[in-house]
Amino acid sequence: MDGFRRQAHGASGFRSGLSAMPVSCEVAIVGAGPVGLALACALDDAGFSTTLIERKARAVLANPPDDGREIALTHRAVTVLRRLGLWQRLDSADISCIRAARVFNGASAGWLGLEAPAAGTLGHLVPNAAIRKAAFDEALRRPRVILRDGATIERIAVGADEVEIGIGEDASLRVRLLVAADGRLSATRRQLGIGAEVRDFGRTVIVCRLAHESPGDGIAYECFGYGRTLAILPLNDGRVSAVVTIASDRADALLRMDPQDFADGVAHQFCMRFGRMRLLGQRFAYPLVAVYADRFVAHRCALAGDAAVGMHPVTAHGFNLGLYGVDALQRTLAQARDGGGDIGSLRALSRYQAGHRQATRPMYLATNALVGLFTDDRPPARLARAAVLGLAARLPPLRAAVVRGLDDPRVIARPFLRNAPRFRS
Repeated sequence: MDGFRRQAHGASGFRSGLSAMPVSCEVAIVGAGPVGLALACALDDAGFSTTLIERKARAVLANPPDDGREIALTHRAVTVLRRLGLWQRLDSADISCIRAARVFNGASAGWLGLEAPAAGTLGHLVPNAAIRKAAFDEALRRPRVILRDGATIERIAVGADEVEIGIGEDASLRVRLLVAADGRLSATRRQLGIGAEVRDFGRTVIVCRLAHESPGDGIAYECFGYGRTLAILPLNDGRVSAVVTIASDRADALLRMDPQDFADGVAHQFCMRFGRMRLLGQRFAYPLVAVYADRFVAHRCALAGDAAVGMHPVTAHGFNLGLYGVDALQRTLAQARDGGGDIGSLRALSRYQAGHRQATRPMYLATNALVGLFTDDRPPARLARAAVLGLAARLPPLRAAVVRGLDDPRVIARPFLRNAPRFRS
């Protein structure tokens, strides 16, 4: 690691005199994305001082560009955002409601429906850029949050009592705990020597917004076609967010397609339910890769957000799980401190790992299995997916469990927990 030594457990041989110097702050968070910013707010609420380390410039973070993505938020996620002060910063015009969901299989006229409780909603949709801006504005007003923008981490040295982080060639930071929240392909996770299970689906997700002729209905649609999957998410003012998932070698053709031809193709795959459609703005493409870290913690280090779990978007749980992890890590660190313990000790951090793994691992495996089934176009798989949807449609308790599982993934994951492997701290 370029002339420095990283020691994950203990300070034997660690640089002389380092532990005698004062720490710069208690926690450093690498990555000022939505999860990193939300975690900084949560830790400030708990009384911890935090430094955010981010490669992007402050001006970009303060006014994030639109990236085409709409984030589906569960009620529990909204509760976390509200408690942190982020929800209150969102413009009400940016918040759309999802009152129900429909899942279609191929050209079949039948569908699986998920309904919200009476007079309620399944969740909300908010532009990713709006969440990022709200999180930035809230975090930067906090007295115990410092931002080091335009910063690149050159070295990380983990000792018994603290972590030294080298920023650029000259600057350094000493903290009690380092949290990696720099995305599913986290460079910090790699520097810490933590591996990850990476599943590249060989597919690309194309997201965009479309205007439509007929009135919307507040329903989210997932259409598992053969060779192409389409999600239609309800937005305000006669618009929808379209999410097209296609084999990566065919994505460029869709991106280059004439805007109206593209919109017509989406409308026809959606069986003209909302009439003709018109593309609003540009199309954005993202490679479809799921990630699950081998460990969520190490001595004086933890992973959060996509650095820990990067989900396939079909279940819309990615950012929600990240917020649940923020909540869990805040509680873990506060309990350790209030009990007179060390917030960076493996013993304290293992409680966060155990709880977050129990909630996320079965969900991750179940989601990948579901995606594998519903993107397999071979005849046996087509029969199997029709059977799965038909069975679920005839079992109201199962559908109700899925709805409850939007707020608590353990409800869905519980059947898998008995046989799930136990993870060592």
